[in-house]
Amino acid sequence: MTINTIDYEKYLEKYDETTGLYPEGLEKIGEKYHDKGYLTKEELYDLAHLNSTRSSYHVKKNPDARVEKVTEVAYNLDDEFCQLALYTSLTGIGTPTASAILTSLDDEVHCVIDTRVWATLWRLGYFVKEKESFKPEDYIKIIDVVRRLAADTELTVAEIGYALFAYDVVHREGNLH
Repeated sequence: MTINTIDYEKYLEKYDETTGLYPEGLEKIGEKYHDKGYLTKEELYDLAHLNSTRSSYHVKKNPDARVEKVTEVAYNLDDEFCQLALYTSLTGIGTPTASAILTSLDDEVHCVIDTRVWATLWRLGYFVKEKESFKPEDYIKIIDVVRRLAADTELTVAEIGYALFAYDVVHREGNLH
């Protein structure tokens, strides 16, 4: 199977039927982030909760001032890897949630990554093994592929990511983990 056989728009429409996060909620948090140049702990919690309801409560363990400072410094960086490394230094923020933070800021160039997105790209031959946990360097690998895929469509990078997520939901046999 080649990636060209995926109808991204079809799977993007199916995304609303999945348990994936809500892009509109992510966008609203991103607007607040742009307005101030940092996130409050409550805003970061809300974003983390959109991405992972099971682990979002860990975000509340961070001191308020640390969340604001780390997200402010990351906001002002031009290097994605460094941004991801900073975000993931906060309690409760893994690379998938960090990717959601980046996506909230610019869905034209970022996408939310997780096991399902990786699994779809793995099934299509972009990666040599399945993965269940991610580090910032994994995001860099994924985003490179997703940006190339988006360049061949009228969809944003985030929309391609959502379509890849939905593709896995539709085609996965058995449990996720």
